[in-house]
Amino acid sequence: MSTPDICVLGGGIFGLSVAWACLRRGSRVRVIERRGIGAGASGGIVGALAPHTPENWNDKKQFQFESLIAARDWWSEVDAVSNLSSGYMRTGRLQPVPDARALELAKARGKGAQTLWQSLADWRVLRATNAEWEPPSPTGMLIKDTLSAHIHPRQAVTSLAAAITARGGEIVIGDGEVAGKVLHATGYEGLFQDADALGQPFGNGVKGQALLLDYDATGQPQLFADALHIVPHADGTVAVGSTSERMFDSPDQTDAQLDDIYARAVAAFPVLKGTKVLERWAGVRPRAKSRAPVLGAHPVHAGQFIANGGFKIGFGMAPMVGEVMADLMLDERDTIPDSFKPQASLR
Repeated sequence: MSTPDICVLGGGIFGLSVAWACLRRGSRVRVIERRGIGAGASGGIVGALAPHTPENWNDKKQFQFESLIAARDWWSEVDAVSNLSSGYMRTGRLQPVPDARALELAKARGKGAQTLWQSLADWRVLRATNAEWEPPSPTGMLIKDTLSAHIHPRQAVTSLAAAITARGGEIVIGDGEVAGKVLHATGYEGLFQDADALGQPFGNGVKGQALLLDYDATGQPQLFADALHIVPHADGTVAVGSTSERMFDSPDQTDAQLDDIYARAVAAFPVLKGTKVLERWAGVRPRAKSRAPVLGAHPVHAGQFIANGGFKIGFGMAPMVGEVMADLMLDERDTIPDSFKPQASLR
């Protein structure tokens, strides 16, 4: 490739989504990834694309909503170009309603969704049917939303990287020449480096652990209870996650916490009892001080850009992250919410 217009440092979901958006607008794009595509948290196994509750609306919730609505067409195009599957499916989500107070709140949120979700998705309270793929509910009622979707993270970044190269983009694993407009999408290590350079807290890493089970529930909605996401992938597996650990010694080592995750999953979802564990996964998710993604002009490297801090919602935010960063880098048009800009994590 000749000198790129855009050079992306980092081959996780944010870096690849920005690279794809810029490539689709006609830019020459180079991605430089030190270890491998999805080597960090983006190479995980859960992939729950779950919305915030439809209440107390703000810029972050609106941004995520728009991204979740755009995701179906966005991933469909990626997969068509790569001829691979991202595992994207929008099959909704089921949650149990534990008590009368929660039932009242769920009904109020359903009314809020009619306005806030613009009739593009529903939040409903339904009577449980005691079907096998349902979470047991103390009230006999379930929440079903049709905005939730899921994806297979590892498959998704593989598909996205293949689409980038199929469209003429360049991906370099290891060292590569940095040229053109530079975007830093370097995960939790990058947030720590930025904090050191700034001399103040800016972001950190939160370790998560998850399980992959041998159970085929293809096409079923994801389930959520006891703070666990249960995600049925199209390859005949079910992912269960996850832990959140702010203090850790090894970023990719699993431990006994996953035994507890499995026990809780079986207790909350008896259908999973006796399933074989296919994989135990751990990785560190980048979390900015503001708890929102960090997008915009880089606070350390003058004239360069940053897209980091996806934390638990990076895949859900990816379509919109790519677009707003392409607006800024290619057209000098700032469409980024103020709460996402680096200054929000420097206060």
